[in-house]
Amino acid sequence: METLSQKDLDKLNSKKGLLSLLKNETINPHKSLRYLDYEKKLKKLQVELIKLQSGIIDKNERVIVIFEGRDAAGKGGAIRRITERINPRHYRIVALPKPSEEEQTQWYFQRYIKQFPKAGEMVFFDRSWYNRAVVEPVNGFCTDKEYNVFMNHVNDFERMITESGIQLVKIYMSISKKEQVKRFEDIKNNPLKQWKISKVDEKAQELWDSYTDYKNKMFENTKNGGIPFKVIRANRKTEARIEAIEYLLDKIPYNKDREV
Repeated sequence: METLSQKDLDKLNSKKGLLSLLKNETINPHKSLRYLDYEKKLKKLQVELIKLQSGIIDKNERVIVIFEGRDAAGKGGAIRRITERINPRHYRIVALPKPSEEEQTQWYFQRYIKQFPKAGEMVFFDRSWYNRAVVEPVNGFCTDKEYNVFMNHVNDFERMITESGIQLVKIYMSISKKEQVKRFEDIKNNPLKQWKISKVDEKAQELWDSYTDYKNKMFENTKNGGIPFKVIRANRKTEARIEAIEYLLDKIPYNKDREV
């Protein structure tokens, strides 16, 4: 095992360090050190997110951030870390349920447009209109014609969004099949998380290859004049959250010298 430096020992001997060590069933100092470093970096990035949001409010900008990815990939966790320190009056998290009977008769994009940001606001979609690109065709929730129409229209739809002045950021959280199994087991065994498992989630492993095929078609379609996804490898949640925040800060210009 790698030897710990005096600096590492000092970190572990702090209040946060001891709590981090005791969080796990098996004491793992290296894992605890990684978590302490993650928390320190996260705090710094959250200060930058406050600066970013302040600029969006001041300039009456509108921002949409969509998170896609496999079930249990950590989309919600990443969104929570992005939003937990910023002003709650100027952002919304949107996670729409399945369409109502009325919504099923409407233009597909209509219910998403209703959730778009007003001036000075950020909207985070925990799954978005890209349900029709992957989840719906994989599970038989749309017809082939509906799928093809969506794929033909989505790039034009997003071009209309960005040309209207809305800034659009697209993130895809990617995990391995083995990691998804681990996370599903954790959810099933935790009474505080069991609500997260749906019938669609329960079929995710069985339909893994089909999800992969449609995911790749979704990525390929963005090459036809669309906005690409930032793919984040999310097997390690802490690293994925940091990468998601760094990407958002990189994509939306803001005053880094602003005082907060």
